[in-house]
Amino acid sequence: MSRQWILASQEGFENSLQYQENVNILSPDELGSNEVLVKIHAVSLNYRELSIADPKGVNGPIQAPIIPACDGAGVVMAVGSSVQEFQPGDRVITHPAPKAAEASGDNVSASLADVPSMLGQGTDGTLRSIGVFAEKALVHAPVSLDWLQAATLTCTWNTAWNSLFGVEGKKAGPGTCVLVQGTGGVSIATLQLAAAAGATVVAITSTEEKEARLRVLGATHTVNYRSKPENWGQKARSLTPSGRGFDIVVDIGGNQTLSQSLVAVRVDGIVLLVGSVGEDTAPIPLFAAFMHSCMVRGLLCGSRAQLKQLVRYIDEKGIQPAVDDVVFELAEAKDAYRRLKDKKHFAKVVIRVDHPEV
Repeated sequence: MSRQWILASQEGFENSLQYQENVNILSPDELGSNEVLVKIHAVSLNYRELSIADPKGVNGPIQAPIIPACDGAGVVMAVGSSVQEFQPGDRVITHPAPKAAEASGDNVSASLADVPSMLGQGTDGTLRSIGVFAEKALVHAPVSLDWLQAATLTCTWNTAWNSLFGVEGKKAGPGTCVLVQGTGGVSIATLQLAAAAGATVVAITSTEEKEARLRVLGATHTVNYRSKPENWGQKARSLTPSGRGFDIVVDIGGNQTLSQSLVAVRVDGIVLLVGSVGEDTAPIPLFAAFMHSCMVRGLLCGSRAQLKQLVRYIDEKGIQPAVDDVVFELAEAKDAYRRLKDKKHFAKVVIRVDHPEV
């Protein structure tokens, strides 16, 4: 038997999330030929799940009920007859866009057209104790990470990997400068990856306490944007060699932060648009990029192939992904989403999935 949360409607997560226990699961003989039965040990949460649960949703209505969340880590219990990559006992993590990988191959990143079919939105996700997933919805987990750390890689860390290493000729490494914003999941993942690659990383944040934590994780410099609300982009830029600007700026705030990101980027640098967690403000015209002679790249996540690359890199470099100070159990998922919504977390909000012995 399994435990799970379902999104029964789109009336906000408080009203729409429902907890279910003693849920029947498929036996190994009932699996489809390309399906994998996974015992989930940990889940991490993303802002997109809050949006999916809202009346406007993400790309419109969902076909409720659906099991939310796309990030997870666990162990393979059984495989279908045609599964090639996995066998029982393998440690795995999820890939959020299996249908995109099935249709176009592992090297293709998900597009906006693929979003409605992603885990937790059009396909049952990870917020459960045992689940059936398509083979392309999984990759092998790093051997060096615990379950909670491994569960953070699916979306956030793969987005960070794509941001730093997804464009040939503009990859992070020694001699490059990277700017990250805040202490949320993508920003912390980008910081840790860029530092491991030998890049100089500057992080903006709001408190001295967070500045100290960012420096421990590898930030060379920090900028308190509350003390520099109008020109933190210029302040951050001044910390680069000769004030030239950043090779890579990872923007998570959307319109609220984009103008400052463009101030901070160097000529021929790249601004990555990976989120919109900032306040609603007037849109920044795309023509603004012309005035700063830079590349602006939007991305949703990374490909399945990139997720495999990330896994190898983490094991090779011994990176230990940071997670939030508070860890929730599966039954406490609503409390976990409240912490995420209220922005009280540091790095990734994570949920452990207990499996009491019967």
